[in-house]
Amino acid sequence: MMEIEIKRLDAEALVANLDDLAEILQASVAAGASVNFVLPYSLDDSRTFWRERVLPSVKRGTRTLLVARLGDKVAGTVQLDLEMPPNQAHRCEVSKLLVHPDFRNRGIAKRLMVALESEARRLGKALVTLDTRTGDNAEPLYRGLGYLTAGVIPGFARAPEEERYDATTYMYKSL
Repeated sequence: MMEIEIKRLDAEALVANLDDLAEILQASVAAGASVNFVLPYSLDDSRTFWRERVLPSVKRGTRTLLVARLGDKVAGTVQLDLEMPPNQAHRCEVSKLLVHPDFRNRGIAKRLMVALESEARRLGKALVTLDTRTGDNAEPLYRGLGYLTAGVIPGFARAPEEERYDATTYMYKSL
């Protein structure tokens, strides 16, 4: 089995890995991930997201982008959003924990989250927050990593595959 390598990508590396990142996001949405997008969601839509939404904040230093590599393939990714209001500079937020469906159940998501927390500590953050669709496989992963539930909001987001509104669970972890 190939070793999982976690790397931080700067803006130049994001552009160099754009196709892999776009494929992971598009495949995740197609597999039902509730990460802000609805079907149909194309590779072009995904490339646009990475170029227009993620790249500028990585360039500004307000977002950290981590990827999990298996050999020469990017298999997963997670983002650490650092752009908080002045009264919340002590915290950061997890965004878009994604593992390509072909690479799931190999511990990649857990490794990405551990690396994300390490990066948050390195940056002096004391609190990490996130939200996840209630009942998704990610919820027990986060709980297992020590995240606590702050609350559940019913009907929070439209499901990617159909006209249904799902609850979201807000979670946090003190570092």
